[in-house]
Amino acid sequence: MLSRNQNSLFYGVDRTTILLYVIMVLFGWLNIYAAVYNEAHSSIFDLSQKYGKQLLWIGGAAIIAFSVLLIDADFFTAFSYVFYGVLIVANIAVRFIGREVKGSHSWFRFGDFGIQPAEFIKFSMALALAKFLSNQQIAVNTQFRLRWRDLVKNYKNTFIALAIILIPLVLVKKLQDETGLAIVFVAFFIVLYREGLSVGFLMIGMLVAILFVVALVVANTTSVLISLGVLAVLSFLIIPRNKKNLLMVGLVYVFAAGVVLGSNFIYKKLEPHQKDRIDVLLGKKTDLKGVGYNVNQSLKAIGSGGFFGKGYLQGTQTKYDFVPEQETDFIFCTVGEEWGFFGSTIVIFLELFLILRVVFLSER
Repeated sequence: MLSRNQNSLFYGVDRTTILLYVIMVLFGWLNIYAAVYNEAHSSIFDLSQKYGKQLLWIGGAAIIAFSVLLIDADFFTAFSYVFYGVLIVANIAVRFIGREVKGSHSWFRFGDFGIQPAEFIKFSMALALAKFLSNQQIAVNTQFRLRWRDLVKNYKNTFIALAIILIPLVLVKKLQDETGLAIVFVAFFIVLYREGLSVGFLMIGMLVAILFVVALVVANTTSVLISLGVLAVLSFLIIPRNKKNLLMVGLVYVFAAGVVLGSNFIYKKLEPHQKDRIDVLLGKKTDLKGVGYNVNQSLKAIGSGGFFGKGYLQGTQTKYDFVPEQETDFIFCTVGEEWGFFGSTIVIFLELFLILRVVFLSER
């Protein structure tokens, strides 16, 4: 429900969304406590432990959120480019004056606290992209057509929108070697579709992703190219045979073949640890004591929880540190082991409900 009192500080704030968010934050905090529980420091408010420090971050975030309500929305519109520029500089500077953490130069360290500017630039990207697109006259196109004339006509707007996304993506990948975060930035391209980019471009993106995976899974590149050629011939036999369609099928085949060959080229240029992760993910390699150790241990932890879990603070996989990074990257292992399939399902549905709620509010 939305407040009806327009003079209220909380006017326009959706209470359902806030409630969902608060529930998930508190649940996450409890699971961090369980993941790194220390009997010598059993108080969840102990600031010397990770769960105590997490409470400080929660409190700081709450203060920032409340402050945002006090600031007029026009402030963020006016300074969106400033925020974006400052964080671009911060993401360049972290490469030279930041700390190296596990091979990545992406953290500023202040005593026991660390700040990763690449996380904050996601918000500035959203603000900058929203401000830029809100000032453009873009005709929404939901048809499955690549409207090249519209794209060329608005090439300047297209270039600027792409630059807003690609500059941070390249900086984070090249300077900080944070491939995971860089991949997250790709989601911003969906915003361009929502603002008028043809669905055809999204379909091309999906085709590229599928071909990339197929090229890596199938070791014999020649077999993939022959299979694509057979599909091209069958397509030409099914659709009306004329010069235009022949040209289109030929172009699609050349594009697909280029993606396949390019995928292998890119794969060879990756770092060894990145190749290992891809191989384990695609099932090409099984290394339970090496690169596949984390995933294997996390599966064991989640599976051991059964339907209702072992109980809060009773997780043996978690308690005895069998799962690395269990309070950060692999925190869901704690949920699966101690809360079981039932608790895990509730968490997933809460996240899904929150996402759908945000989408609903955005569309409205």
